[in-house]
Amino acid sequence: MQIILLEKVGKLGNLGDVVKVKDGYARNFLIPQGKAKRATESNMAEFEARRAELEKAQADKLAAAQALAEKLEGLMVQITRNAGMDGRLFGSVTNADVAEALEAQGFEIERSSIRMPEGPLKAVGDVQLEVGLHSDVVTTITVSVLGEQQ
Repeated sequence: MQIILLEKVGKLGNLGDVVKVKDGYARNFLIPQGKAKRATESNMAEFEARRAELEKAQADKLAAAQALAEKLEGLMVQITRNAGMDGRLFGSVTNADVAEALEAQGFEIERSSIRMPEGPLKAVGDVQLEVGLHSDVVTTITVSVLGEQQ
């Protein structure tokens, strides 16, 4: 299916690009999320009429993400969990737990933007995690998992 991108989509294209994607990806994700429209004559004309407005909105989102990244850069988040004598946790620390801890410090971050390449944290210690605030803005935070003996 041919679509027009209404915003930058990672590994796909930039604002205004006409790309061909699988039908299901367009129908189930891109179009409902407002990231794309079908590439018809009328949608192309409508897009060209709104291009400046969409570019300004994208620039505003990028600027907001960069400002938030500067505040988050090098931030340390502490999370306490029950742990055994060897430093292994009873359970794990997931991206939802990290998002909740960030929210307690006053940062509104979606849990899906917290990248945990090796999965949930299962041991006591400090770990560097990336937070993808925008397709062009990625920052690093430190999560310190503290063990609590029972």
